[in-house]
Amino acid sequence: MLTTRFVTGSPVWVDLGTPDLDGARSFYRALFGWEFAPAGPDTGGYGTFTREGGTVAGGTAVPPERGGSAWTLHFRVPDADAAATAVRAGGGRVALDPMDVLDLGRTALFTDPTGADFGVWQPGASPGLDVVGEPGALCWTELYTPDPVADLSFYDLVFGMEAHTFAEGAGGAYTLLQPAGTGPASPGDAFGAVVPLASDPAEAADGPSWTPYFEVDDLDAVVAEAERGGGKVRRGPADLAGLGRCAKLTDPCGARFAVLRADRREA
Repeated sequence: MLTTRFVTGSPVWVDLGTPDLDGARSFYRALFGWEFAPAGPDTGGYGTFTREGGTVAGGTAVPPERGGSAWTLHFRVPDADAAATAVRAGGGRVALDPMDVLDLGRTALFTDPTGADFGVWQPGASPGLDVVGEPGALCWTELYTPDPVADLSFYDLVFGMEAHTFAEGAGGAYTLLQPAGTGPASPGDAFGAVVPLASDPAEAADGPSWTPYFEVDDLDAVVAEAERGGGKVRRGPADLAGLGRCAKLTDPCGARFAVLRADRREA
């Protein structure tokens, strides 16, 4: 599962772009206990979600004409410009050229060859999120893609990600992702997984994506609260191989995410 021992290729940031930032603040406060703080006048309205004082996500308002609400995962890189070059070489698209974010770091936004959006973060003063892998924070991710083989080659080129097949329980094989050189495959070492898009109707209807998972203590209570707050259940509570029990949701503006009650948690 995720930790804050960030290395190249590991998720280090997640943020929400939404046409209704005030509504998102209320929704995620009720769901996870998050508070929102604007980052300042030089950040274009960007801000951070915090829980008990630690940063768990970012958020910003986007004009309605730019589309709906979406969560975006960002992966650590030593050089955002080199990552952009690798993305182009691998058949991906650069949606936002590398740019500095004050003295905090350097970022860029990309789309992989099958259409899933993601970002990168080259750390400066900020290494990434303060809190991951605990209740109310990012703990896991899944890449839903129509072509796992092609995407695995792409992400290996860009980040050096490793993929390993892990089998446990009735769910059968599960392809785990972890940064290069971090050891043998197990849920404890991995940060996410690759899943064929066609295997999950809830994801197939909306197309390729990286789906962030946030850890919760009471899955059923969080699902019920999401529905009360105007969100929707895309897929009801189900077991996730070797990890715990999860549900896939959307917020009131349509941003896709998932929640996970972990069976075991790394210290």
